[in-house]
Amino acid sequence: MQMKAQLLPFTAAVALAGTMTMARAQEQIVKIGEVGPLTGPVAHMGKDNENGARMAIDELNAKGITLAGKKVKFVLQSEDDGSDPKLATAVAQKLVDAKVQAVIGHLQSGTSIPASKIYYDAGIPQISPSATSRKYTQQGFNTTFRVVANDGQLGNTLGRYAANTLHAKNVAVIDDRTAYGQGLADEFTKSAKAAGINIVTAQYTSDKATDFNAILTTVKSKKPDLIFFGGIDASAGPMLHQMKLLGIKTKLMGGDAICTNQLPQLASDGLIDNMVVCAEAGGVEKSAEKKLGAFEAAYKTRYNSEIKQYAPYTYDAVMTIADAMQKANSADPKKYLPVLAKITHHGITGDIAFDAHGDIKNGAITIYTFRSGQRVVLNVTK
Repeated sequence: MQMKAQLLPFTAAVALAGTMTMARAQEQIVKIGEVGPLTGPVAHMGKDNENGARMAIDELNAKGITLAGKKVKFVLQSEDDGSDPKLATAVAQKLVDAKVQAVIGHLQSGTSIPASKIYYDAGIPQISPSATSRKYTQQGFNTTFRVVANDGQLGNTLGRYAANTLHAKNVAVIDDRTAYGQGLADEFTKSAKAAGINIVTAQYTSDKATDFNAILTTVKSKKPDLIFFGGIDASAGPMLHQMKLLGIKTKLMGGDAICTNQLPQLASDGLIDNMVVCAEAGGVEKSAEKKLGAFEAAYKTRYNSEIKQYAPYTYDAVMTIADAMQKANSADPKKYLPVLAKITHHGITGDIAFDAHGDIKNGAITIYTFRSGQRVVLNVTK
């Protein structure tokens, strides 16, 4: 009797272990890579994107999705590229070696472009939620997608807005020489000139710079009625502060990388109401505001923080990948990639569908200003 009493728990343990092994055998692990700068001057943006991806992953797992009869567990592998193109390629290879089935990222064009070749060679689909350089999707890679408008669309819109709405005649252009900053400035300049604007000076800096006094002194001497900056919020903040110290009251225009909720903090007392006009590659029309509002509320509850910028687009990028996998009934990139290329996904930021290059079709652009330290929408256009 004593021996039997000892065997019963052992038998039960063996049975339980067998059940757990069978359950694991029925569960399919799907790895999603997510990359952005988690260190450096735009780490707040990278973390914002990572947060959006985690919300999508958790929601997918809560749904109990199955592929080919097996329950799926989505796992997020988040990596830090530090805004460094060399580190970006190293991280990309790390994700390939980890056999991820998709990649969400990178945050910036300068990191997304070199990494995209590695994902393409491995046949792994990549969706950037925020890289806007036109070059990113013009390399002929069928694995490369984005869910926001590109610099051509963004720069063209800003150039027309500067001429037609702000009635600018003479504009100074500054860019930080990154793939993003220079690309956006070039597209703006092209559009501005076509609209009859005179570019009075073109100045260059870097994305690591914080002292712009020499550049701004030169700009001030040209007496522009608008300054365009192709760069990031970590640079635009100090620039605005130094503009105030130099008595420059000209409006500052820029793209999505300065159009963040972090800019008021970075600019301190340099952010004067209505002084900044910026455009974000993205934005929702009235029909999508309810879904986006619900996401923003859930984000704030979870992270005790406001969205910085592209978390909703990162969330949508993950969900678009998962939608393609479900439609293909497979997480194998070879099987779901053709479905992804032709998909129409109803996201929280609007409908997501891609053209032949992997650019989003009919990408929205939102134009903002800042008042009392808060972003205020001026216009949503496509």
